Amino acid sequence: MAQAVRASPGGFSTSPHRSIGSSASWLNRPEESSAAWRTQGSRQAPPRSCRGRPPRARGAAELPGAGPRGRGRGRALASARPAPMGAPRRLLLVSNSTLRGGGYLGHCEQQVRRFLGQKVKRVLFIPYALHDRDAYAKTAREKFESLGYKLESIHESSDPVEAVRKSEAIFIGGGNTFRLLKALYDNSLLQEIRKRVLEDGIPYVGSSAGTNVATVSISTTNDMPIVYPPSLLALGLVPFNINPHYLDPDVNSTHMGETRAERILQYHEEPNTPPVLGLREGAMLLVEGDKATLQGVTGARLFLRGEKPTEHEPGTDFSFLLTDSNSQKP
Repeated sequence: MAQAVRASPGGFSTSPHRSIGSSASWLNRPEESSAAWRTQGSRQAPPRSCRGRPPRARGAAELPGAGPRGRGRGRALASARPAPMGAPRRLLLVSNSTLRGGGYLGHCEQQVRRFLGQKVKRVLFIPYALHDRDAYAKTAREKFESLGYKLESIHESSDPVEAVRKSEAIFIGGGNTFRLLKALYDNSLLQEIRKRVLEDGIPYVGSSAGTNVATVSISTTNDMPIVYPPSLLALGLVPFNINPHYLDPDVNSTHMGETRAERILQYHEEPNTPPVLGLREGAMLLVEGDKATLQGVTGARLFLRGEKPTEHEPGTDFSFLLTDSNSQKP
């Protein structure tokens, strides 16, 4: 049953939009950070407009990288193009890496094994979302080896692009989504991953932050912007956004801040914003070609701009989200 969620006033966004040539209204202008954060070597600095006061919203022509000399604009826009219908994509997008009472990926190991199957022998792990990549790779390697797969971590490769090109399957784990996306841009990996997944059809497993970057943008992540990627646009393997670790409002809470639902509704106060699927911990979305199915032990809440959020149980068919129109309901 659909449940209305109260919107909190005062939503603040500085995200102008650009066309990327899709017929879907929410794909016509995927959001890009108005800050378009600049990097100087290994040091990141916010633009002057952010120093001491909120940045003003700027038109696309004013954004760093928007003009003919701008670097990274083409990569950002290309990375956000939605997957074409009929693409051989295979995605397993998991809300969280660890569920209370279980170990790392313990709640989804059966789905991961079934998803990867017997043809995959090696999995390429991308640990960029956490600072200690060695320790992270060790944790992931132990889990995937227990499932019967060899795991290679991209940070151990001298050529990350070539590692993606040779990969049989890709797993991107959780952590800080801003740190993860910045590293993907810094290593020129977005287009390489898109090609391997959408054109070559290799399996992609994402967890938490790894699920965030599989979508149109990271605008609906829960993380703090501890570093500044050149754009909020992500891989665009699906034409909508996901909010992992989705939390329901606690009617008994004395916390006066916005609920997760209110923040998503603030996001949808901006024009041409795509649907947002709130995945509760324990939930995951399986995408095979043009079919998307909710799996796991918990449900999800779907947010469509201008409509009441709706509740959905495991087994729900979300294939309509993969098309150019969200007019149909599951």
